[in-house]
Amino acid sequence: MHVERIPIRWGDMDAMGHVNNTVYFRYMEQARISWFDALAPEEAAWKDTGIVIANASCNFKLPLNYPGTVEVQLRVDPPGGSSVGTFYELRMNDALCADGAATVVFIDMRRQKPVRIPDGIRKRLT
Repeated sequence: MHVERIPIRWGDMDAMGHVNNTVYFRYMEQARISWFDALAPEEAAWKDTGIVIANASCNFKLPLNYPGTVEVQLRVDPPGGSSVGTFYELRMNDALCADGAATVVFIDMRRQKPVRIPDGIRKRLT
């Protein structure tokens, strides 16, 4: 499991007085990028190998509000050939505020095409 703690910014809120629903996806994205940066060898991340999203979803449970910190917990499924399922829980003060999922596809950064998950990364996923 990977955990990312993200301070909620005043500008994350909308006219309704809570964090805008699109920002939940940004919180998941930030956790995913941090996870990938820790997962991939530094010399390969974003140079040889990168990730893109094939799909994403979010289930909103409770509103997030400023001020506060959202804790994003990221878990992964066993890897497939070129993709892996990622799952997220967004929590504030131990309360589950949202959960979500995204299919992450590994790509060759030069060709911008899917590739088999590199062996070194695959080993770290299992």
